[in-house]
Amino acid sequence: MRLVLLVGFVLLSSRADAAEKQVKPFIAVAFGGGTTFVLVEAARKPNVAIGVGAAMLWELFGFDVDVAHAPGFFSGDQTLVLAGSVTTVTGSVIVTLPRRMTEYSLRPYFVGGAGFMRVRIGDVFEALKVRATLPTIDIGGGATGFVSDTWGFCWDVRYFRGASREAKGLSIGPERLSFWRASMAVVLR
Repeated sequence: MRLVLLVGFVLLSSRADAAEKQVKPFIAVAFGGGTTFVLVEAARKPNVAIGVGAAMLWELFGFDVDVAHAPGFFSGDQTLVLAGSVTTVTGSVIVTLPRRMTEYSLRPYFVGGAGFMRVRIGDVFEALKVRATLPTIDIGGGATGFVSDTWGFCWDVRYFRGASREAKGLSIGPERLSFWRASMAVVLR
């Protein structure tokens, strides 16, 4: 709730007009996953994800919102597991170099925040279905470079970790899911 109020305050402030606003549709690859859900492996093989991000940047700091969906995220016992997907929604703080220092080159940044991930796994018998929403953290970094005043490209690598404190029937211990995501976006400002 505090995060929503803070974001609302920033958007309504006079400084919001001075911020660089970006929209970033992206395609990504999820990899290096691990999970406690039974009968599946999480993104051990690279898996395609699509999404969109939006950011507001000032000289050194900013924030972004990131939404991504990875269909076919899970593999495992192919005779039982039919499909699985992961959807992430996160809000993050950005720390970057001043624009005046990187005006004609890549502008590197670090990002970290929190949100949630929605995990869905379907099986043949519909007896072992998973529909879980896990609190999530993300941390990573990337670089943005502009081709013109209005558009450019962004490369980003983030680590996502979702975990609950509860041990449910379809996981070994508390529900957990973690993975890396590397993305490339077209940036519009």
